[in-house]
Amino acid sequence: MESYGGHDMNKVFTREWFRAAGVRAIKTVAQTAVATIGTSAVLGQVDWVAVGSAAVLAGVLSMLTSVAGIPEVE
Repeated sequence: MESYGGHDMNKVFTREWFRAAGVRAIKTVAQTAVATIGTSAVLGQVDWVAVGSAAVLAGVLSMLTSVAGIPEVE
């Protein structure tokens, strides 16, 4: 693969990339869950389906964003 947007595409989808992208996604999921729980608690009731949905979506978006490049791998 070639360079895309200043990123070496040969480093995407390697073991190191999956590790770094996974760590970022897990952190994003945790941050989203905490924020959603906090917001729901202020409103008086935690909607666990909404918390889970938002957290999973954030994790998926994090992985997709990582395709554009991860500084830890570059």
